[in-house]
Amino acid sequence: MKSTDIRGLTADQIADELVKARKEQFNLRFQRATGQLQNTARVRQVRRDIARLSTIAAEKKTKGK
Repeated sequence: MKSTDIRGLTADQIADELVKARKEQFNLRFQRATGQLQNTARVRQVRRDIARLSTIAAEKKTKGK
C-alpha cells in the first residue's frame, strides 16, 4: 500500500487497515514458525505497511489538534 493511497483514507479506515495488517502479520509469523510460509518477502512488506499506516495515523491525529 502506498502512502498516497493511505493519505486519502479517513482515520477510521486507516485504523481498520492497521488491524488487517496486524492480523496478516500474525498469520505470516505463524506460517513461518510451522514451515508453511511461501512468500518470505511478504513479511517485510506487511511490517513496512504497518509502520506506514501508524505514521500517517499519527500525522492525522496531530493535525486534528
